[in-house]
Amino acid sequence: MHNLQLNSRLPKVGNTIFTVMSALAAQYKAVNLGQGFPDFDCDPKLIELVTQAMQQGHNQYAPMTGVPVLRETIATKVEQLYQHRYDPVTEITVTAGATQAIMCAIQCCVHPGDEVIVIEPAYDCYLPAIELAGGIAVAVQMELTDYGFNINWDKVAAKLNSKTRLIVINSPNNPTGTVLSKADLHALADILRMPEHDHVLLLSDEVYEHMVYDGVLHCSVSTLPELAKRAFVISSFGKTFHVTGWKVGYICAPATMMSEFRKVHQYTVFSVNTPMQYGLAAYLQDPQPYLDLSDFYQSKRDLFRSGLSQTRFKLLPVQGTYFQCVDYRAISNFSELAFAEWLTKEIGVAAIPVSAFYQQGMESGLVRFCFAKQEQTLISALQKLAQL
Repeated sequence: MHNLQLNSRLPKVGNTIFTVMSALAAQYKAVNLGQGFPDFDCDPKLIELVTQAMQQGHNQYAPMTGVPVLRETIATKVEQLYQHRYDPVTEITVTAGATQAIMCAIQCCVHPGDEVIVIEPAYDCYLPAIELAGGIAVAVQMELTDYGFNINWDKVAAKLNSKTRLIVINSPNNPTGTVLSKADLHALADILRMPEHDHVLLLSDEVYEHMVYDGVLHCSVSTLPELAKRAFVISSFGKTFHVTGWKVGYICAPATMMSEFRKVHQYTVFSVNTPMQYGLAAYLQDPQPYLDLSDFYQSKRDLFRSGLSQTRFKLLPVQGTYFQCVDYRAISNFSELAFAEWLTKEIGVAAIPVSAFYQQGMESGLVRFCFAKQEQTLISALQKLAQL
């Protein structure tokens, strides 16, 4: 039997911190503000449209690239928002959520020994995908000031070399809530414009594109042709329409890059569930639900921040996403994981240690809360946190 043991392709990977903290929250009956999913339902109209699609017989395999009407609708949406037209036939693919899009994008372009720059703190799916491709993750840590997290683009430029194949960016950023500005994108474009960097590709994770606050608009990589020509741009209907369990997202990229992406995609999932695609295509005919999403979540952000301001937590800015990071060092000198566990067991509120978003587990005295919850859930959590 010893010979049947597997030599792991991902020896450093265990259960994700989200699984661990959600299980702990369930065990201690804590308010779960850890894992990033809503505790409220989507628009009933979306359910009706998916049901109609099922009743109309859309229950067999969809085309590998996604149903045409949805890809055309995505192309129109992106063009209206970001003034960039992707060809729905050759440059847009519907995916089984954003994580699958990220995995396949990395597998299609990263070869053994290639370097991939990852901006930290970073969502936890990037590193395993790079490792499976045989790539080498090169971390560039965001800088934390009184104004929140920001990227030092000189540090990014210093990491680029002839082995660099891909840069991964995420805006609005999970876990920090930071939103890249037009100036950030131009700084990145300035770096990639240099002749010695013309081989470098870009992966832009934009799943929180419709959660940007205080009147600021999301700056998509798609808005800059200079970046769009070398970028995989990824988004998620699950995040936008409160249906994370449906696992439907999409990726946009130039045709030559998309051709390679589809080679991996077709042998990973082949296609994405059909009735959801038709339902989403119909629902997207009205742009108001996603145009109103920032106001919807800003009210939750403001409610949650107002309550937290009465505690000893130091609140970091939240420009986008539905995550709030807090500095707890006025409360405890525990490590981030130990504090998150203590908070769940003793106070009854689950959070995620920000150290989990670093390759080397860097400690900053920060935990992340998710405020994509019903008002009563947030109030219940705030009442418990008021003890601190």
